[in-house]
Amino acid sequence: MNGIPPDDGLAANRALWDARAKAHGTTPDDVFYDVDAFLAGRQTLHGIERELAGDVAGRDVLHLQCHFGMDTLSWARLGARVTGVDFSPAAIARARELAGRAALAAEFVEADTQDLPSGLAGRFDLVIATYGVLCWIGDLDAWMRGAATALRPGGRLVLVDLHPAFQTLASYEPLVADWPYGGGEPQRETVTGTYADPDLPMAAREVVQYPHSVGEIVTAAAGAGLVVDRLTEHTEAAFDARRILPQGPDGSYRFPFGDTHLPVLYSLRAVSPPDRRPAAR
Repeated sequence: MNGIPPDDGLAANRALWDARAKAHGTTPDDVFYDVDAFLAGRQTLHGIERELAGDVAGRDVLHLQCHFGMDTLSWARLGARVTGVDFSPAAIARARELAGRAALAAEFVEADTQDLPSGLAGRFDLVIATYGVLCWIGDLDAWMRGAATALRPGGRLVLVDLHPAFQTLASYEPLVADWPYGGGEPQRETVTGTYADPDLPMAAREVVQYPHSVGEIVTAAAGAGLVVDRLTEHTEAAFDARRILPQGPDGSYRFPFGDTHLPVLYSLRAVSPPDRRPAAR
């Protein structure tokens, strides 16, 4: 396998997500992407993002890193006018197909979320990104600037993601941490399989991910001209895509630490000020 150029993991990461976009939702043991259930009306969104977004009926929503569109189209089912963006052409092709099968109106755009097309600027009431998002972003400032630029004055960014403290873990039992907490330095690894169906055979691929601390994320949002009005660290989650946490009797996953729990998710809401000028690009 050829090594990734030291300054760019974008092509390698796109190849991974192209492969995942073609595979996800195609096997009976896929625990994240049940396409048949979605087409039958199942809602794929979680309570955290729905509460932060509020009533989206009649709103223009931009969904960043939308994969093949199940969550994007779930926002459409709630009455939003939706646009999904992903850098994977395979994901965008499947998203458009899924929209047609579900008879839902949606626009899907193939683009790097660190360099959004200028045609998206100032069009949206909400920009939403959820679960497994910023670890794939090398230029956090550019990502936040793009989100801010896409918002209308008074619009909101809703971001829900894995907590950086949780992402440092390689395993819970035994407790092993092998990933930096923040700093943004590229972390190269070889990925096999997929979180959606661990038994699905997939080619090993070298990828690059980037650790960002909570402080770095909030600072990037502020630097893009957004005003953070809510930041929550969540100690339980409805799922564990990394498959390392114990599941409680209530079905939720938690990260035990002594007599308490450490956060596994965080959620951030930030507002574009009514008098904000577009962020510099």
